[in-house]
Amino acid sequence: MHQQKRQPELVEGNLPVFVFPTELIFYADDQSTHKQVLTLYNPYEFALKFKVLCTTPNKYVVVDAAGAVKPQCCVDIVIRHRDVRSCHYGVIDKFRLQVSEQSQRKALGRKEVVATLLPSAKEQQKEEEEKRIKEHLTESLFFEQSLQPGLLTMAILRT
Repeated sequence: MHQQKRQPELVEGNLPVFVFPTELIFYADDQSTHKQVLTLYNPYEFALKFKVLCTTPNKYVVVDAAGAVKPQCCVDIVIRHRDVRSCHYGVIDKFRLQVSEQSQRKALGRKEVVATLLPSAKEQQKEEEEKRIKEHLTESLFFEQSLQPGLLTMAILRT
């Protein structure tokens, strides 16, 4: 009794799509961030076709917006922000990567990647640092409040 190795039935839209990163952040004051790379991985035993769609294609240039990925390989997709203006700060755009089997037309899977233009990398780092400090203080206060009153006095005397 020889068991035949069968490929699982692929259902439209259900194939997991592996892409990194899952978020793109462009900074207006840092030109080196105006060009970023998405890496699409194909862990499967068959080749995939891919297509990159965007909610605002006039703001971006996608190099090789369609192509193929060999089995167990990956491809890099270059995305350039070409409309860096203050009116676009904070606006969330989306890229959709659709994949299908090499010989099929129907999309087997898709993944969305969000893209945001922020005014300044330095401002963003400052905000993140302030947020971390606030979270740390909140955690510390929560920890101290959870101690029993007698233990709190002892903890203060020891420090």
